[in-house]
Amino acid sequence: MPAIELHVSCAAPRRGVPAPASFRRWVEAALEGARHRKASEVSLRIVGAREGRALNRRYRGRDYATNVLSFPVELPDGIESPLLGDIVICAPVVAGEAREQGKAVRDHYAHLTVHGVLHLLGFDHQNERDAAKMETLETRVLARLGVNDPYQNEAEIEND
Repeated sequence: MPAIELHVSCAAPRRGVPAPASFRRWVEAALEGARHRKASEVSLRIVGAREGRALNRRYRGRDYATNVLSFPVELPDGIESPLLGDIVICAPVVAGEAREQGKAVRDHYAHLTVHGVLHLLGFDHQNERDAAKMETLETRVLARLGVNDPYQNEAEIEND
């Protein structure tokens, strides 16, 4: 596995937030699952609802806190860097969604970390084909980590 530099900062209460070593494991698994074989640098920030809402409003035009935001690095042509970008995860949204969806909070953090890394690598879910490709990869990576298919769980909840 190529060198991975991960910077984790927490601007929210630490209660229920996994340790940096867990985030590292999830980032590494996502990069490996996506067959990304270059040295990489990622910044991951855990935020509270106020900061999550402000970032979502500023960068996506949506006035509410969301679970995860990804900011892929945008470098000028010809500039090489291992920096993939930044991921922001909103702790209270993650905890609330996990509770509502009957998921372990740790598993939901794993899913959102993998999801965020894949966005940094250029994956998206703007159309059904791309969404299916991204979800399949997420599910495969998470299975290797011992995390159940997060989309299966959502489908079961929606059918109740």
